[in-house]
Amino acid sequence: MNDLSTPAGQVRKAPENFLDQQGILTIFAQARSGRRDFIRSAFAAAAASAAAAKAMAQGNPVPREGGDENILNLPEHAKGLGQGVATEGYGKPSRYESNVQRRQSPGLTQTTQASVSFAPLQSLFGIVTPSGLHFERHHQGWWDIDPSKHRFMINGMVKAPKVFSMDEIMRLPSVSRFHFIECGANTAVEWGNVAVPTVQYTHGMISCSEFTGVPLITLLEIAGADLKNGKFVLAEGGDGSAMTRTLPMSLIKSGEVFVAYAQNGEMLRPENGYPLRLVVPGVQGVSWVKYLRRIEVGDKPYAAKDEAVHYIDLMPDGQHRQYTNLQEIKSVVTTPSGGQVLLDKGFYNITGLAWSGRGKVKKVDISVDGGRNWRSARLETPVLSKALTRFNLDWVWDGKPAILQSRATDETGHVQPTYKQLRATRGTRSIYHNNAIQSWLVQENGEVKNVQLS
Repeated sequence: MNDLSTPAGQVRKAPENFLDQQGILTIFAQARSGRRDFIRSAFAAAAASAAAAKAMAQGNPVPREGGDENILNLPEHAKGLGQGVATEGYGKPSRYESNVQRRQSPGLTQTTQASVSFAPLQSLFGIVTPSGLHFERHHQGWWDIDPSKHRFMINGMVKAPKVFSMDEIMRLPSVSRFHFIECGANTAVEWGNVAVPTVQYTHGMISCSEFTGVPLITLLEIAGADLKNGKFVLAEGGDGSAMTRTLPMSLIKSGEVFVAYAQNGEMLRPENGYPLRLVVPGVQGVSWVKYLRRIEVGDKPYAAKDEAVHYIDLMPDGQHRQYTNLQEIKSVVTTPSGGQVLLDKGFYNITGLAWSGRGKVKKVDISVDGGRNWRSARLETPVLSKALTRFNLDWVWDGKPAILQSRATDETGHVQPTYKQLRATRGTRSIYHNNAIQSWLVQENGEVKNVQLS
């Protein structure tokens, strides 16, 4: 799919550490001495091999240890006066990171403007997605709304319908929590065995942020909502699509759902719902209604247009499965991944992300041989409920073809399925909620490609 190809040089490559054959043998011989010695040996051999290769390519003698010209020669930034504070007042990334950006998709529902952009998972670290790289999904374009004029209403089965201004909402007690948000259509094209090239396109409709706002249950109580007979709420957005979604009252009563006005320490970005959006941890992103203007309390599901026609799962028997909100256990290796290149044999850190709408990730297993053998990865802290979890695993690539996979398990015991297992239940005609194991083929030339194992 050429229209999805990433421009050359705009995908962060995997760590470029070099080992010759002797270096690999040395590492295997010393691996039992512990992980720290293992990595130290890998980097020492890599540095020596790389320096020797560079010197020979230039027709120079092999440099002695410590002969790197970037060490021997004092750089300009160590000899002069740097720049002052940012004149524009809002910080920007380094110019050398300008290739790290959201990228648009030519697929999915389109309006007159592009409706989707994917987060560059291959270029991110830790678990937090910078606000400027957060994936986007719009149903009628985004708006930059004047917060002084925005109003939020609660009606339906309440004692007194209530209208809140932004100032009134921000006066109330707030919570700040880290959660992932994933579009229900994330990884959708893989249902049809369409091998889009990079993890940005296979899994990039997911992000994780710290959100700040007021629990929805607090606002319902202020309006005197009938929490006994009111079984559902309808959330409505203020954009042109009037996005409306049904949520069970049991989810609201848990205290997890909240009305957010801030993200990653600052007010929401316009493309992420400024000035107000719903945060529904563990539930597909379409229910995190942006530009939130109304909550209605009712006693039955609303079967709104966006849940009766869209965001439903087509089952093998031809029936539609409705209200399938939960995002199941899922993971993906982000490095090495499609579009990246391993430039030589040697040590690499396999890293990726795991998440579950049911709670915390309990463990992640990694395979480098297409699922025949598995090793336990390290889960890096913090491991939070319904948030992204970063995992890592040490690996020495021997230069032969390898198939990298990750398989996550959550605290409820749910295990990420293979495509064979998923299709046995869901068939082949679905769009939403694909949480199957992703496979990356490392070829002998070091190029990494998207493949799918049946």
